[in-house]
Amino acid sequence: MEKLKEREHDFSSKLRQDATLQRLKDYIQWQRNCNVNAPDRERLIFSPISINLDLTSACNFSCPFCVDSKLINAGKSLTLEEVKKTIHTLHSHGLLSVILIGGGEPTLHKDFGEIIRYIKSKRLQIGIVTNGSRLEKIEAVVEELREKDWIRISIDAAGEGVFKDLHLPKTQMTLSRILEKAKKVKKKNPVVSLGYSFVIVWEGVEINGKRLHPNMDEIARSVELAREFSFDYISFKPCLVRLNESQRETLLKNVEKTKEEEIIDKIKMHLQEAKRFAVDQVKILESSNLKAMLNQETDRIKRQPKRCHMQFFRTVVTPFGIFHCPAFRGVEEARIGDPDGYLSERKFKESLKSTAKSILTFDAEEECRDVGCFYNRTNWWLEEFIHSKEDIHELEKVENDNFFL
Repeated sequence: MEKLKEREHDFSSKLRQDATLQRLKDYIQWQRNCNVNAPDRERLIFSPISINLDLTSACNFSCPFCVDSKLINAGKSLTLEEVKKTIHTLHSHGLLSVILIGGGEPTLHKDFGEIIRYIKSKRLQIGIVTNGSRLEKIEAVVEELREKDWIRISIDAAGEGVFKDLHLPKTQMTLSRILEKAKKVKKKNPVVSLGYSFVIVWEGVEINGKRLHPNMDEIARSVELAREFSFDYISFKPCLVRLNESQRETLLKNVEKTKEEEIIDKIKMHLQEAKRFAVDQVKILESSNLKAMLNQETDRIKRQPKRCHMQFFRTVVTPFGIFHCPAFRGVEEARIGDPDGYLSERKFKESLKSTAKSILTFDAEEECRDVGCFYNRTNWWLEEFIHSKEDIHELEKVENDNFFL
């Protein structure tokens, strides 16, 4: 039995774990049947394995690189009852994990604590992405979390000046206060994985007419801080921007080749320096699109198969609707349901039909041609397996239980 090596972004291995392998086989068989039998096209019967759950559009930061800036502070939130019914329905059909991320700051939801407790009552894995401004709300429920759960704080800096410029907090929040609070959270429940998130911004990145403060010089120091304040890992990923004409997220927009090579060399240098500070206490993670960028493979990860298969396994539930991909949050063409699309069995079945239609008709090759997709390798692996003559029963099981997609 193979072991899951890269916990975070080895999605094809995650789909071959004991609890997910049958779902993977059923999906491949459904795709193969759809190619020869039209009536099978609507016969999806499983919920996603993992969801991104946006509790609210409210946010108390104004990060200029936020890819969801057009949705922020739109005055929309899911109610406690909507969240509970959504989780209940999806759990009854096989949901395994929930990630509170995107579209707003989850800890600003008035029922944040009760939502965490309800999700854990279903024995689901949970990940929380936060800006760190309300860590006391997480501290109040952190003992509900278990070993496979995680908290990741979006910090993106190692100094107060860069932190302030990249986050523009609406309160007097400082980096040092967030780090001190994070250490308290970790101390209260040491088994929970605590992450320091760092979006790498290079010289010349401009979004909405605003030039962003570069932070590459703070990469190494951020690893020192992560170690000092009891973080388990630090996650590096490249800055993405949304294309106004399509609302797609993209990587290295309008960067000349020589400039791109210069950026890559600098990031590699800083990451190499950072690894000297990591030792055994802090694990350094590089996102799949950062790895592709550093290997000068951005053209490869922007080339997608015609069908996005990951829509079946992971969806995005927001106060604006249900969408098939985090990179298309709020984009009408990617909507597969209204916010109440998972609230009841009837609504769930309607949303599944919409998901099936989206998988078969959404042209990822065209619509995602600029997206530096996290799921690129997994989508291509599935595409090739579906059209091969390989027996689904020969898929090798992977030993692990990490269900975050």
